[in-house]
Amino acid sequence: MKRSVIWSRDALDELIGIARHIAKDNPDAARKVAAVIRATGAALGQRALGRKGRVSGTYEKVVADLPYIIAYTFITRPTGGEALVILRIVHMARDWSPETWPSN
Repeated sequence: MKRSVIWSRDALDELIGIARHIAKDNPDAARKVAAVIRATGAALGQRALGRKGRVSGTYEKVVADLPYIIAYTFITRPTGGEALVILRIVHMARDWSPETWPSN
């Protein structure tokens, strides 16, 4: 089932933060990491293969070969159909308790 993918402001801010942090040492790596995260998010619209999330109503997808998790949910569009909303991008090393998002 193909769904549109919507990036929340939090997720976009986190993606930008990740890229800026990596770019301090390696701009090429930052571009590659950001591209992989974006591609993983886009692929979720085609096939959402994630596990149940730590926050109720969410799911999580590990980004292949990177230490990041994409947290997402589904919404019903007013015009019909379903969209996938990327809520957060979280580094796996973050302290992430059930029902909470890691603090920034």
